[in-house]
Amino acid sequence: MEMIQPDGFAPSCPIPASSYAHVVLAHGGGGRLMHQLIEKIFLAALGGPDPGNRHDGAVLAPPSGRLAFTTDSYVVRPLFFPGGDIGSLAVHGSVNDLAMCGARPLWLSAGFILEEGLAMETLWKVALSMGRAAGAAGVRVVTGDTKVVEHGKGDGIFINTAGIGVVEHDLAISPAAVREGDAVILSGDVGRHGIAVLASREGLGFESEIESDSAPVAAPVLDLIRAGATIHCLRDLTRGGLATSLVEIAEASRVHVRIDESAVPVREDVQGACELLGFDPLYVANEGRFVCFLPAAQAGKALEILRSHPVSAGACEVGRVLEGGDPGRVTLTSRIGATRVIEMLSGEQLPRIC
Repeated sequence: MEMIQPDGFAPSCPIPASSYAHVVLAHGGGGRLMHQLIEKIFLAALGGPDPGNRHDGAVLAPPSGRLAFTTDSYVVRPLFFPGGDIGSLAVHGSVNDLAMCGARPLWLSAGFILEEGLAMETLWKVALSMGRAAGAAGVRVVTGDTKVVEHGKGDGIFINTAGIGVVEHDLAISPAAVREGDAVILSGDVGRHGIAVLASREGLGFESEIESDSAPVAAPVLDLIRAGATIHCLRDLTRGGLATSLVEIAEASRVHVRIDESAVPVREDVQGACELLGFDPLYVANEGRFVCFLPAAQAGKALEILRSHPVSAGACEVGRVLEGGDPGRVTLTSRIGATRVIEMLSGEQLPRIC
């Protein structure tokens, strides 16, 4: 499919070092080049206010309810990988963090660190991807900032996004709410994002292409809440994967979590890649997966709701919070019936994956 180019820029036109300036998506300051970047790329791809309303920041009408606020930075390499890119990843990451608070995502900010010499075509592709991802997730990018750093200092593009959402219920979703007897629900197969990025970066040719699971997960979470599910805790399984997330929750809530290895879905190609590379898929990063802790009596209904959404169609129950167990401990029952302790990931297993 032919990609539309922004008016006024040649596809291979590089960003010069003279482009140091502070700008926001709603403001046209910073010189002619920055004005063009805003008008021809960021506003064209991400949308923005009417010309008469552009200013140094976004003025928002707060909705009724509690607000959730998050921020994260994205430095993935390569910028484009099977199943996604740094632009869609930056949107999904912040939208999913808001969803894990039980919030309906509303607004995002976007800060770009661009390396001198970056092709305008690359920036345009990333901006378009962000715009599509924001639209699909039901959020608006309302303000932002752009800086250019010297060649060799920025690795192409770094992006920071901050997100605001509204909490429209009375649940206190946090590790502190986890209770003995809770079911542990996993929203789908694990390990794809980390392996997809690594394979793309290192040029690894597996028999089948492994695509990242990067996707927004707010819709199934909000459906659970609307259905009256008593959600105790949610956590997206990014750096450190399923294992590290469970340990963090167990330590914070002082409960003992037991999971069944045979219940954790791992695609055959991902399992094979992990065995070849010496990785444990339980620790490999995901960008479209989460765990949900809720009363075991509600597990069946929760699975029915999650499986009605494409992003969580593979949801399954993978474990329970034990009664009278060892506080702060996560253990796994292996396929052969042995029990082992799950520890938190030490160091970076897969660097530069988000």
